[in-house]
Amino acid sequence: MVSFTKRIEIRWRDMDGFGHVNNAVYLTYLEEARDEFYGGLLDEAVHRMVTRKVEIEFLTGLTQDDDEVDVVLEVVAVGTSSVTSRESIVAVSDGRVAATAGGVMVHCDETRSRSQPFPDEERRILEAQLGEEG
Repeated sequence: MVSFTKRIEIRWRDMDGFGHVNNAVYLTYLEEARDEFYGGLLDEAVHRMVTRKVEIEFLTGLTQDDDEVDVVLEVVAVGTSSVTSRESIVAVSDGRVAATAGGVMVHCDETRSRSQPFPDEERRILEAQLGEEG
């Protein structure tokens, strides 16, 4: 598998009233990584991609003291109009995996109301991210 890593600073605003990174912020971290990954790979097709599914398992809490996380993303499947990824959020301070996730992004028509096949070039680019195991 080819993996992509985005380092994200844990911001004060990410904290909840208990001094932990709010669980909803984990989804924001995943979104930031997906945006940078797909935005860096795909041309105009990225503007017609929407999140169809996200599954997340929270494994451990994060605090401001953890300072930064790495979000690691791997493409695990490319369909006609969808791309499935596996992601993890890792505390840089000690390598602890805070959450694992999986997501499906779908390429849509101009109105974003129906799925539409990826253009051939974008599909080739995504399939290249599968590496030898895909």
